[in-house]
Amino acid sequence: MTTVRISTKGQIVLPADLRRRYGLKPGGEVQIVDAEDHLVVVPRADSPIRDLRGLLRGGDSLTAALLAARKTERERE
Repeated sequence: MTTVRISTKGQIVLPADLRRRYGLKPGGEVQIVDAEDHLVVVPRADSPIRDLRGLLRGGDSLTAALLAARKTERERE
C-alpha cells in the first residue's frame, strides 16, 4: 500500500515506481472509480484496440485446425 498526500488543489502524485509499472506517461489518463467506501485508480488505455493487437498471436491457427478437421471428415466419407 502506498500513501500519497493531497495538494491544496486536490492533486495527488503517483510514485514513479507505480507509473513505470503501469506504463503511465505525462498527459496520460487514469479513471477514478467510486467503490462506495474507497476510491480505485484505474489506468486508462491510450488505445484499447491497439493494446489488444497481437493478444492471441502465437497460438495454433484456428483456421488451419478447422480445415484439417474438414479434410479428415471428407476422407472418412
